[in-house]
Amino acid sequence: MGNAVSLEVLLKRDRTVVAVSLVLITALAWTYLLYLASGMGGLGMSTDVAVPQMDAWGPVELLLTFVMWSVMMVAMMIPSAVPMILLFTKINETRSGQEDSALSTATFVSGYLLVWTALSALATLTQWGLHDLGLLSPMMKSSSSLLSGTLLIAAGVYQWTPLKRACLVHCRSPLHFIMSQWRSGALGALRMGFRHGLYCVGCCWALMAVLFVAGIMNLLWVAAVAAFVLAEKMVPSGEFIGRTAGIVLMIIGLGVLVL
Repeated sequence: MGNAVSLEVLLKRDRTVVAVSLVLITALAWTYLLYLASGMGGLGMSTDVAVPQMDAWGPVELLLTFVMWSVMMVAMMIPSAVPMILLFTKINETRSGQEDSALSTATFVSGYLLVWTALSALATLTQWGLHDLGLLSPMMKSSSSLLSGTLLIAAGVYQWTPLKRACLVHCRSPLHFIMSQWRSGALGALRMGFRHGLYCVGCCWALMAVLFVAGIMNLLWVAAVAAFVLAEKMVPSGEFIGRTAGIVLMIIGLGVLVL
């Protein structure tokens, strides 16, 4: 009886450590973003912080932009992944014991973030291309009504696609994902984290494109998108919220194109 109680205490302690670690990672990411935004005078540009300038980009600007996007993805996506990560930790501890639980959880999170890092690289290249075409303002937002309207409409339409719904179902059902996708060992944890990351990217990538319209370093919009992603995944009516938002995005996009 005593051993059973001790094991349960250890399991709860480890999940608490994981939860606290995720909170700290998220807090550090948001702190870095706040540092960048404050150095830009809110949303203005400055040469004193690690953000891309309006001149032609070189390797340094590309690297700084990639770091900015990568940190932003961590700040936005880790909170919505917490239920999945904690469930993985609990089930892995039950199946594998305490020996490799911390390593497996860290590997799962690494696989998850690997996908978002890849998306950050794609976002960096996209921003670079738009910058070179003169389609981004000094505030790192679209300066083209055609581009803005198109991105908003595309993001709204995607909210109604079967692919969006399929990915959202997996993100909203952590237990179903764990039971259907379980793989043992460190490599298995990496594959599971990577696969869950793919579903999350499939669920949310179009919403990230809205940041090119609102302003990439507009932290109010970054926080709003993060909150929306969290609600879409965790609120019982999340799918309805997502589709309603899709209609709103399409209407706003059409307004931007017409007006």
